[in-house]
Amino acid sequence: MPAKASTTTTPKTTRKTAAVQQYYYGTGKRKTAVARVRLYKNGKGDLTVNNQEGGSFFKLKKLLATINSPLKLTSLTKKFDISVMVSGGGIVAQAEAIRHGIARALLKYDDALRITLKKAGLLTRDPRVKERKKPGLKRARRAPQFSKR
Repeated sequence: MPAKASTTTTPKTTRKTAAVQQYYYGTGKRKTAVARVRLYKNGKGDLTVNNQEGGSFFKLKKLLATINSPLKLTSLTKKFDISVMVSGGGIVAQAEAIRHGIARALLKYDDALRITLKKAGLLTRDPRVKERKKPGLKRARRAPQFSKR
């Protein structure tokens, strides 16, 4: 019986190897939007949302101000680079989910910020979601138009 030839395979690396950076993680939610937020230490204040620059993903300045509000409140605006993966909901709900995620990630960075963030209401998950449609109705509470005859 012939001996089996041993074959050695070297694993191929398909991804670029990047320097491992320390980050703080927080998950934010609003309506049906879910944001997975990473705050990278020693950053310049860059925002990346779904692998796009924050300014190109959120066109409205109001939404960018909403996202940056936890950092402005705690005076940590230029200390972190922010990387976000967000899905679901509309753009306003996504912005508010990112804000919630940033606030939660800041707590992992420094628990002393809890008092400041809690007073501003940034740690509370807004529980308001769309009410389900009921049978016999057009929407959740909208009844069909009444006809007398």
